[in-house]
Amino acid sequence: MLRKAALAAAATRFASTQISRRKLGSSHRAKITNAITNISPWAKQMSRPHVKSARMAATAASDDPFVWLEEVNGEKCLEWAKEKNEVTFAKFGRPDSAPLYGKILEILESKDKIAYVQKIDDFYYNFWQDADHIRGIWRRCTLEEYKKPAKEIQWELVLDLDALGKEEGESWVWHSPTFIDEGPGQKRDLCLLALSPGGTDAEVVREFSLETKAFIPESENGFKVGACKTRVSYKSRDVLLIGTDTGAEDDMTDSGYPRQVREWQRGFPLKDAPLVYEAEKKDISSFASRYYDRGFFHEMRGRAITFWTSEYFWLHQGEWKKVDVPDDMRVSTFCDRFQLTLRSDWTVGGQTYVQGSLLSIPIDSLFAGDMSKLEVLFAPSESESLEDTTGTRNYLILSVLEDVKTKLIFWRYKDGAWERLERNVKELDNSGDDLWVTVSGYTRPTSLFLTTAEELCSGKLPSMTPLKALPSYYKADDIEVQQFFATSLDGTKVPYFQLSKKDIAYDGKNPTLLYGYGGFEISLTPAYSGARGIAWLEHGGVWIDANIRGGGEYGPRWHQAAKKANRNKAYEDFEAVAEDLLRRGVTTRALLGIQGGSNGGLLMGNMLTREKRELFGAIVCQVPLLDMQRYSQLLAGASWMGEYGDPATSDWEEFLKQYSPYHNLSDDKTYLPALFVTSTKDDRVHPGHARKMVAKLLAHPTAKDHTFYYENIEGGHGGAADNKQRAFMQVAQYAFLWKTLSPGRQPETIP
Repeated sequence: MLRKAALAAAATRFASTQISRRKLGSSHRAKITNAITNISPWAKQMSRPHVKSARMAATAASDDPFVWLEEVNGEKCLEWAKEKNEVTFAKFGRPDSAPLYGKILEILESKDKIAYVQKIDDFYYNFWQDADHIRGIWRRCTLEEYKKPAKEIQWELVLDLDALGKEEGESWVWHSPTFIDEGPGQKRDLCLLALSPGGTDAEVVREFSLETKAFIPESENGFKVGACKTRVSYKSRDVLLIGTDTGAEDDMTDSGYPRQVREWQRGFPLKDAPLVYEAEKKDISSFASRYYDRGFFHEMRGRAITFWTSEYFWLHQGEWKKVDVPDDMRVSTFCDRFQLTLRSDWTVGGQTYVQGSLLSIPIDSLFAGDMSKLEVLFAPSESESLEDTTGTRNYLILSVLEDVKTKLIFWRYKDGAWERLERNVKELDNSGDDLWVTVSGYTRPTSLFLTTAEELCSGKLPSMTPLKALPSYYKADDIEVQQFFATSLDGTKVPYFQLSKKDIAYDGKNPTLLYGYGGFEISLTPAYSGARGIAWLEHGGVWIDANIRGGGEYGPRWHQAAKKANRNKAYEDFEAVAEDLLRRGVTTRALLGIQGGSNGGLLMGNMLTREKRELFGAIVCQVPLLDMQRYSQLLAGASWMGEYGDPATSDWEEFLKQYSPYHNLSDDKTYLPALFVTSTKDDRVHPGHARKMVAKLLAHPTAKDHTFYYENIEGGHGGAADNKQRAFMQVAQYAFLWKTLSPGRQPETIP
């Protein structure tokens, strides 16, 4: 997907609070989160939705016979979608009538799931969904209570989303809370809750009291904003820094995100809130925040110019100053320092720092122009890249990928200086340095540890008993995880993970599912999936994760190698992995299915239309981009031109046209069996992409007989709004793959 975390790269990660997607060892990952400080700067991710983009590129739709399918909620469009859904069900069965549906739903609604928590003052908060709470409940408990076995925890209900939806007649989907933070000793008793109608990126923001466990009514001057791609945080108890749609013509950028930042005083109309900053209309978005970080308050504002470039301004000694660094650099803070993540080489002060490095410099020094104080906390190598960082009160922990396997690097910040720590260090200052560590792997059920920086650095974690752990949802004892490298067309070595039975016969008779993404510097790393286990692996299927270029497995260089005009490199890598699977005897073309969503859906569209499409037997294309001539005019599409290019310029003829699947379909070619999956409520990647592609294929002389479609009426870019919808969608895809790749199987052997 075009994940929310990805677009945050266009803004700032103000404080290093979390490592996302960790692995300990070749088939495990760990997620490390600060358990005490809970620094929560501007938590809103930049990829949240909005209104339709107003950008009118010079790409005409007059010659597109299926442009009418872009009317998202048009009656004719919805009837078309429902009709195509029924054709799919008639061919492969209704997903909710298959035995697999109940098994996957049982996993999704299991009481044994780990209840992940966030510490706010004296409570630990958790959002939970199960069979009794379809849309979910927000609840809390003390740490002492949380340490009890899951079934014994006495949770205190904070908000029931199902009851709220019933009361208000709205299909609410949980997004996230943004908490007030006035520094040490001040209660974090207020938050701004973001709720989505039906799962869209657009969300309603309402102020909520953690003391009364209720929304603060507008009649009592509580803050509330209607459905929009709002950017908001507290500046103080009675003032918000907010970017939203006030109804003015220039409120939003061409990408459909807030262009302006206002300071909204409690009790006054939003439309009268003074404007304090504005981005350009062609930018992606503006952003602003004030937050507390390890003894210092920081206030900043800026603009995301493209998906990968930003401009930052900091309030320093009472004056707004531009952070004078390259615009593709990510800027965050740790205490009184800037942390700078380089996406390109940077020569400054007579020294060159390579792309992918992490640098640190005192904020005062940077604004004084004294670059001699720059320190290198990480520099990449050919096999290593910085995946992410997390910070406790005194420590910074770097998660480094080495050939897509993780190792951790520890730094301590003491007396204004950084000290690198080696493993098994004896003396650590543990005040405020507790950590949550979530460990997961392809075959290892997720487990949660509450530990300290000292224990993590000393290597004690593997021998510790987890605080919480998932049960094993499928038989994994006979599943083996291996890593291989394929050679791409230009000689590049491309890693991929293989999950298969240990006694697999390399005779080409194994149904295999090859998954890929390859964009936005997002890495595919090991993670546990019970649904994958019971629906694919237990039945002899082989699963492949392809770490193709365009992702972040080897840092910015791996990503940038497949941007814009070089996008073909991602597709060549994916084909190279497929060819390697055939060469090694893992599978054959007829048994090789492929799957990807969002940007990965664009990958699937190209695998369908490129010359090497005969490598594959079936395709599942999820919430995809497919019309690359009009993508920038549809919903949030304009925000991705930094990744793909601008079809209103020469980019279209030079390279975009070459990987626009919708335009590369031809009546004189044959195409693979394909299932396209999307959501009516997806206001990030327009459902018109999938609709139009399917309509065009259904008009094809031969493809019409094996092109199928499923559109969920709710769900947003994730495709589903609750567990039943998630189970329904997963079963639909697995049913298509099994029945297409193994048509001779007896019905009772199909999960």
